[in-house]
Amino acid sequence: MKQAIHPGYHPVVFRDPSADFAFLTRSTVTGDRTVEWEDGNVYPVVDVDVSSASHPFYTGRGRVLDTAGRVERFKQRYGRR
Repeated sequence: MKQAIHPGYHPVVFRDPSADFAFLTRSTVTGDRTVEWEDGNVYPVVDVDVSSASHPFYTGRGRVLDTAGRVERFKQRYGRR
């Protein structure tokens, strides 16, 4: 592998402020801010909009859409005449 062409791979905290959820993992992304983690070390932090703690698929708060009704309405409006 060539040296000095790959980005740094280091610990980073990803935080979902809307769900008050954060997790520590390794990544090549860098953040402008830092946070002190549970182990006492300081890591860069990256805020994300959606995580497993706030996504409807994982939380079970998703809505079931009436796709059959939507298709029928589309066909009524724009179907061949």
